[in-house]
Amino acid sequence: MAVKDSKTEQLIKETAQQVFLKEGRMLATTQDIADAAGVNRTLLHYYFRSRDQLFDTVFVEALTELRSRIHDVIGSQLAFVPKIEALVQAFLEVLVQHPFLETFITLQINQQPERYEELFVQLPGGKERLKTFLKEIEREMELGTIPQMKPIQYFINLFALLAYPHIARPLLQKMFDLSDTAYKKILQERKTVVLALLLHQYKTKDQ
Repeated sequence: MAVKDSKTEQLIKETAQQVFLKEGRMLATTQDIADAAGVNRTLLHYYFRSRDQLFDTVFVEALTELRSRIHDVIGSQLAFVPKIEALVQAFLEVLVQHPFLETFITLQINQQPERYEELFVQLPGGKERLKTFLKEIEREMELGTIPQMKPIQYFINLFALLAYPHIARPLLQKMFDLSDTAYKKILQERKTVVLALLLHQYKTKDQ
């Protein structure tokens, strides 16, 4: 029996990551990925039995990275404002690496919730960290640091403001006739804009 080469396996995974999560080619076949990686399809199937297995491996690794970084920040001892800054930074950094990850999350959790639900709700200690974070949000509202609303609405706003520009990228580029370069600049401005909306004391550069 042949011995698997970790470098070849990693090459295939990185190529699949590029095709699925950076280029957004959701319908790419194993042949497409094999061609992009410069290997034959038989070799690809030696490491990953099917397209679904390869997709799941790439998707779960990227999702786990995002989830872990978010929960690490939420559970940290940072003061509230630095914590929000760190959350925004962590989220945007992962999406720069995997710009179509949020699109994949939206599709997969709606189409096949039973396959991926545990990745979202079964993180050890995750629910307790979220409850504590919502209490932090409520306390900051009482102090007047952030706008008044239900804490869960604030939490939803935080991630909606970050995720939507990535999910709606093709539509927004067409609506406003934006090139890839122009839209990339908009995405680079999101940290400042999101913090300006979420924290009273922040102002955008244009204000």
